[in-house]
Amino acid sequence: MASESLHYVGTLEGHRNWVTGIASTFEQSNLVVSSSRDKTLMIWELTPDSENPGYARRSLHGHGECVASCVLSSDGQYALSGSWDKTMRLWDLNTGATVRVFKGHTKDVNSVAFSGDNRQIVSGSRDKTIKLWNTLAECKYTIMEDMHTDWVSSVGFSPSAKMPLIVSAGWDKLVKVWNLSNCKLRTNLVGHTGVVYTTTVSPDGSLCASGGKDGTVMLWDVNEGKHLYSLDAGGTINALTFSPRNYWLTAATDTTIRVWDLENKQILEELTAINPPKNGLPWCVSLSWSADGSTFFAGSTDGNIYVYRGVARESQDPASDCQGPLHQARGCWRKVSGAGADSLENGATVFSAKEGGTWFGCGF
Repeated sequence: MASESLHYVGTLEGHRNWVTGIASTFEQSNLVVSSSRDKTLMIWELTPDSENPGYARRSLHGHGECVASCVLSSDGQYALSGSWDKTMRLWDLNTGATVRVFKGHTKDVNSVAFSGDNRQIVSGSRDKTIKLWNTLAECKYTIMEDMHTDWVSSVGFSPSAKMPLIVSAGWDKLVKVWNLSNCKLRTNLVGHTGVVYTTTVSPDGSLCASGGKDGTVMLWDVNEGKHLYSLDAGGTINALTFSPRNYWLTAATDTTIRVWDLENKQILEELTAINPPKNGLPWCVSLSWSADGSTFFAGSTDGNIYVYRGVARESQDPASDCQGPLHQARGCWRKVSGAGADSLENGATVFSAKEGGTWFGCGF
């Protein structure tokens, strides 16, 4: 298994408040988008061959309150954001303009996600609902049956086209798995003893990790709805993300970032704050890997994004073994086939899948 350690390489500076989300995509490897409580999104240009990790290319303005979440379309041309102003926005990253405003939630939008083919959008809100949208900003379905009984903190799609699922988490201490084909509850994942702040699905769609107030990372078999094992994060978990290349899981707590090798369930790295926050504030509240798994981003309450790069300790297998997502083998994810990168046609608001796509959303 290729063995790497994470080395701090610099800071992306520009936000004036908590960095709430960080997104990247394989198609635009030097592009990163971030969201913040300062009500903006920022587009960053990475400069891997320079002393500095990157620079701010553009700031996106439009939301009236904190921006809580952001994601990118797979081609890197569009960003989607969710805000405490109760709306979502679709942004053209080439012009910085808002393409669509999504209205329908009655309280803060805490989390947003694109489906793998970019044709569907899911949102989770403080109003306790999960909504499915198309890219025309039309709400196609609101999940009401078996809904969360408290704020929805996190939503996401599984990457599997064979069994399309939505995974959500809430302040009701539950993780829920939904069938995208009919928007019905597939299973409740029960086990957390506190508010669940974050969930993430593995690149192959087989695993889900969840974490929150109780400081325990719980690993689940998404398809079977079974708890597999737990990991101790040592404190409140603010964000989780799987590495897209290695069989790793990363957790942000109030004081550290822990990286686990899931093959042996051991901590590989424990990163501490570059600039520890004062007044008891958490340090890291958002995480993201670059799409190729070589670079790691940590969003902080001080408005900075701390950038780390993987440095090989010793490699026994060729790097090509770890180039993409199905189940874990020799410490990495196997590749899975899927729809190609999609794009918006002529700046319009309908995504078209290059390899064809299916609208799974609840019969629409």
